[in-house]
Amino acid sequence: MISSGLVNVFTHDMDAALAFYQGVLGLPESFRTPQDGTPEHVEMRAGDFVLAISTAGAARRVHGLEATVGAPAMTLVFWVDDVDAACDQVAAAGTTIVTVPHDAGNDNRNAVVSGPDGVLVELVSKRS
Repeated sequence: MISSGLVNVFTHDMDAALAFYQGVLGLPESFRTPQDGTPEHVEMRAGDFVLAISTAGAARRVHGLEATVGAPAMTLVFWVDDVDAACDQVAAAGTTIVTVPHDAGNDNRNAVVSGPDGVLVELVSKRS
C-alpha cells in the first residue's frame, strides 16, 4: 500500500532552513517548488531518507494546516561517520549545540543540535 515517504519540517525562514540542511549538513536537493524565486517546498535526500522543508504559509494556504513552527515534538536523526567531527563542523557554522557528543547505549555516540526554527537534529555514529 505505501511505496515511500518523507518527513516534512515547517519553517518561517526557507533561506535559513536551506542554509542549514543543504549548506551545513550537506543534504542534496532533489525537488523544489516553485522553481523561480524563494521556494515554498524543497526536498533533500540522505540516502533513501527524504527530508522536506515547507513554509508554514504554504501549509496554511495549500492544506489548511496551522503548522506550529519551532515546537520540537520530534528529532530528525542523521547517521554520520564521526559525531565529534560533525558536531565541530555544525558548531563552526554557528549552529547551537543542545547536547555535546556523548556515549549512549547500543555502542552509539550522539549529539543534538538545534536547526532553524528550533528543530532538534540528532547526529549519531557507532563508537569505534
